[in-house]
Amino acid sequence: MAKRKSSDDEVVVVGAAAHPLRDAYHSMLRMSWPSVLGSIAGFFLASNAVFAAGFMWVGGVSGMRGGSFADAFFFSVQTMGTIGYGGMLPTTLGANLLVVAESVAGLILTALATGIVFARFSQSSGRLVFSRRACISPMDGVPTLSFRIGNDRASTIFEAQVRVSVIRTEKTREGTVFYRLYDVALTRDRSPALARSWSVMHPITKDSPLFGATPSSCARDEIELTVTVVGTDDTSLQPVHGRHRYLLHDIVWGARMSDVLSELPDGRLKLDLGRFHEIEPTPPTDDFPYPAP
Repeated sequence: MAKRKSSDDEVVVVGAAAHPLRDAYHSMLRMSWPSVLGSIAGFFLASNAVFAAGFMWVGGVSGMRGGSFADAFFFSVQTMGTIGYGGMLPTTLGANLLVVAESVAGLILTALATGIVFARFSQSSGRLVFSRRACISPMDGVPTLSFRIGNDRASTIFEAQVRVSVIRTEKTREGTVFYRLYDVALTRDRSPALARSWSVMHPITKDSPLFGATPSSCARDEIELTVTVVGTDDTSLQPVHGRHRYLLHDIVWGARMSDVLSELPDGRLKLDLGRFHEIEPTPPTDDFPYPAP
């Protein structure tokens, strides 16, 4: 049976149609700010280098030293940037036509760069945080899967909705390996206001795809969890979404998420985000005999 790739491995995609321009735009939206600004600057300099070679070829630029690529490049930058110091200027038909072509190219490049930068600024980038581990431990006598999510921004995500799916390797009666996805029921899958912390819990009852599962059976079935969160940021009023995967080694049996909320002597509540990722072992019970980690 073929092993399913982990999240650290890349999926090799074959047969997909190529969309260079559309994919380039989406790649720019996913890149970091230094990479985006560096790419725009690099394309600007490369475009000027191409036009500089053209000016050296056609000539006809007054004030440009013959054979000087530096002068041609600086004249190209002044043309594309609509600077025009006056030290160099086109004097022939060929040079003027090349100036026109570069002016049009400069307008297009400026429009594209402006659109990409504006699109990135207008994007609402949520900072959803997921606990590093998911735990399985008894809750009111019922084995319960739990993990924690939170908003790392000072704003609040209202009408947040979480969805959890279990991916399990199965074999059909025909002997075909099938990676089946099951949606699991949560004790609460919607929060009117998601702030710093929210504990997500799934009771492992008879209707759960994890019912009767053990650490060894989960390893055999290559169990993993997929979590998606969607909501609306109350500051920008833009949609916010997040996704996380818990692989087999991220699921801890016989443990629960540590408490992050406590009461101070003066009656106020304290939220200790320093314990956001912490877990603590739970003793085994008759209904939940799995050993603590």
